[in-house]
Amino acid sequence: MLHGLTGWHLLIVLAVIVLLFGAAKLPALAQSVGRSARLFKGELKAMKDDDEVPLDPGVAPAHPAPRPAAAVADPPPTR
Repeated sequence: MLHGLTGWHLLIVLAVIVLLFGAAKLPALAQSVGRSARLFKGELKAMKDDDEVPLDPGVAPAHPAPRPAAAVADPPPTR
């Protein structure tokens, strides 16, 4: 996946990040990224838990399927 990247490449990327954001803003940036990662991980877990909920055959679904409307014939018009 990294195809020949070495430790020097990582140091250069890290130096560019420090130059772009400044050393004072890096802790806030890291905290924001960590918070976002935790939120994303929690949402993925919630989605996975929703998919794994087994349906018990004895329990009716929360939203029953609508029944088709019965065909009701209109009475003929009278004068």
